Amino acid sequence: MVPTTTKRKPYMPALETCPLPDTALLNVYAESEGCYTDCYATEIQAPVTLSQFVTSFYTTRLFKLERFVLKVAASRPSTDQQARELAEARTDRFAAWTVEQRTATQLLMCDISGRTRSWFMVEPVAGGSVPTTRLYFGSAVVSQVDRKTGEPKLGFVFTALLGFHRLYSRALLSAARTRLSSTGEGGVGKPS
Repeated sequence: MVPTTTKRKPYMPALETCPLPDTALLNVYAESEGCYTDCYATEIQAPVTLSQFVTSFYTTRLFKLERFVLKVAASRPSTDQQARELAEARTDRFAAWTVEQRTATQLLMCDISGRTRSWFMVEPVAGGSVPTTRLYFGSAVVSQVDRKTGEPKLGFVFTALLGFHRLYSRALLSAARTRLSSTGEGGVGKPS
């Protein structure tokens, strides 16, 4: 019997739930009464630009399922090319979102209803022998004033879906990280 060797996969750190960085564009919502915000992070052993991260995120197979739903249910079609144009700051619209704010390392998107936000950030990690980038992804759900109580609330639908949202956000960030780590057809900037 011939022994087989297994190629080791590069180390992929786990995703973590973390506080928003002090400079996060999403902080404006974290500080608003009644709003929900979250933040997930992971690291990749490569220098990654915001453009590469956003393109990768919006062109994963998992996110393409959401794009398909938006196309069918909301008449909001989108393409990989449009995702690249958004990532490269050549447009401020993508599917059901518009850019609310952008910097060299962050992108904050607002959905067509104005109720949710998606946030991306890249940050080089100092001190290692291999260039490493920390990838952040977060969301906000903006509260609305309850007509009966006058208090800010998320509403039943958003509250009911938060558990799914947390799992889905982690899966999306993981898929983007995997896509960024891959080579060939799955690489950044190439359609899958």
